[in-house]
Amino acid sequence: MSDLKKFPTVQVDDFVTREVLSDSADLMVVSFSFKKGGKGDLHNHPHVQSTYVESGEFRFTIEDREFTVKAGDSFVIPSNATHGCVCLEAGRLIDNFTPRREDFL
Repeated sequence: MSDLKKFPTVQVDDFVTREVLSDSADLMVVSFSFKKGGKGDLHNHPHVQSTYVESGEFRFTIEDREFTVKAGDSFVIPSNATHGCVCLEAGRLIDNFTPRREDFL
């Protein structure tokens, strides 16, 4: 396909990188690579988010619920839910956002 886009890898901080893998107005797929100890600080956004744990181990907080996930796990974060994570074992998360995250472009 001639319309495949390549997005740059963004160094979020010393522990986390982000790369948009694909996007459209209605959907965005994003890879987050974490070193052990990396954090996704508590935040919220209007997008529905699904997360697939490709590798590693993470402790997630969604609202008042805390749980640990590892490679092969997936879950959905509702629109506007406060959420964040801590990387317990280096790994990669694949997040899908609907609609796309304009702030990641």
